[in-house]
Amino acid sequence: MSLLLDTHVLLWASATPDRLKPEVRRMIEDMSQQILYSAASIWEVAIKGGLGRADLQVDPRLLRRGLLEHGYDELAVTGVHAAAVDQLPPIHKDPFDRLLVAQAQIEAVTLLTADRIVARYPGPIRLI
Repeated sequence: MSLLLDTHVLLWASATPDRLKPEVRRMIEDMSQQILYSAASIWEVAIKGGLGRADLQVDPRLLRRGLLEHGYDELAVTGVHAAAVDQLPPIHKDPFDRLLVAQAQIEAVTLLTADRIVARYPGPIRLI
C-alpha cells in the first residue's frame, strides 16, 4: 500500500512524531508501505512559512532533504493532477489541500490527513 501524507502529517512525522497516534506512526514506519510526500507540500511550506504561518516555519530545502534521506518518495505535481482539481467538489478552499486530494485520487494512494474537512472528500482518504 502507498500512503501520501498531507503537509501537517508530514511535518509531524518528520519533526514531532509523538503528535501522531501510535497506530499512525507504525503505518508510516512500516517498511512494506511506500510513504509519499507531494512536491505541493514542500511548496506549501515555502509559501505559507514565508508568509509567517507559525505552524509551517520549516526550511523547505532541509525538510525535503530529510524526507528523502529517511526513505520517503517524492510525488511530483503533474498537469493531470492539476487538471483533476476542477473535478473536486468545493468542500475545501485551500488549493494545496485540494491538490493533495486530486493526487491521491489520480495515483490511487491513501491520503493521510488530520483535517476533518479534507477527509470529507470522496476517495482514498483516511482521517487520522
